[in-house]
Amino acid sequence: MKIAIIQFPGSNTERETLMACRRVGLNPVEFLWNEPAEKLSDFDGYIIVGGFSYEDRSRSGVIASLDPIMKQIKVEADSGKPVLGICNGAQILVESGLVPGLENHRLGMALADNKRIQNGHVVGVGYYNTWVNLNMSVLSDRCVFTRHLKIGEWINVPLAHGEGRFIIPEELLSKMIDNDQTVFRYCNNDGNIMNEFPTNPNGSIYNLAAVCNPAGNVMAMMPHPERTENGDVIFSSMKDYIENGYLITDHTLSFDRPHYEVKKFQPVDNSTEWIIDMIIADNEAATVHNALIHLGFHVEISRQTHWEICVSRNKDDILKKIDASGELYNSNKEFISKITEKENTASFLVRQKEDMRGRAKLESLTKRFEIDEIIDLKRGVIWNVTVKSGNFKTVLKDILDTHILFNPLSHECYRIN
Repeated sequence: MKIAIIQFPGSNTERETLMACRRVGLNPVEFLWNEPAEKLSDFDGYIIVGGFSYEDRSRSGVIASLDPIMKQIKVEADSGKPVLGICNGAQILVESGLVPGLENHRLGMALADNKRIQNGHVVGVGYYNTWVNLNMSVLSDRCVFTRHLKIGEWINVPLAHGEGRFIIPEELLSKMIDNDQTVFRYCNNDGNIMNEFPTNPNGSIYNLAAVCNPAGNVMAMMPHPERTENGDVIFSSMKDYIENGYLITDHTLSFDRPHYEVKKFQPVDNSTEWIIDMIIADNEAATVHNALIHLGFHVEISRQTHWEICVSRNKDDILKKIDASGELYNSNKEFISKITEKENTASFLVRQKEDMRGRAKLESLTKRFEIDEIIDLKRGVIWNVTVKSGNFKTVLKDILDTHILFNPLSHECYRIN
């Protein structure tokens, strides 16, 4: 039973995954993203490991999800073979549409920045690591990776991520619950599910820690079962499924998600916009550019940070204080600039629907630097797309449809020019 341990540039938990597989009698084999994809057919199952593929550029998992190897993973998954994505691997499965498993692998959910909520207040954002309890919330035979657990049992495993908050439209979530695709949910030491920190460590909707596709053979899991023997049941269940001949469940999932809408950006009245450029090379923009080139687009990509600042009074004085704080940009490698204006270029402002980074900076400026006159602060990223060949509008639409610049479940996208 050969299991391909899929690694992308920046993956870093392959050793723990290899050890976990060997503990239960699986035969793990390291498989790099740039090996011939057709070799994957020789394997009985697949695990996409954790880490920081492509340094989480653009957002976690999206660049890897567009790699050619993922086309073959989809083929193997559709044949019934088991696919497990752990942490960054889960992000890749979400961005590739393998979960939740809508028709044609259409994007149906997102994994967004963590937010730790306690008593109705955000007590922390960003990267977080701890041990968590996972309540098994479906019948044992519903998912490939739960065959050796019973509904209501829970396991204690490590968690370590910065973007692990499941975002799912309410209607789709309801269908997934009815369809038993909400496999693991965060619970406390008594096995009770409570939707606040620390029981829910990242603000995930419905306390979700792992979800599967309708057939039950693909699971995206944010915590790390490979880092402890407590998680061995995940891998032994995978082994049991393979031994019994890929018997997938007879389930389907349908959801007509509205197509995303790119609106024209309208700044708030009397607000100030800061456009931040980099002095040094922008590796994030370079990675997105290279990914699009590999997808067949003849384009150039650049990136800027966008801040929209609203203050109550003494506008010039307050902006000077904000500038001097160094909170919104690093003057050693960044500077205030202006929106790119270039022939055959479109600029898109992308913002998270819940702007946790902007909120964190606002709290720092008001509490740490005592700048009380700030009413609101919003952060976004401007993607400048220069089309070198092809129909301008068609190329832009096709690029947006790859979702490389934004996930419509977790982001808003605006056209600037």
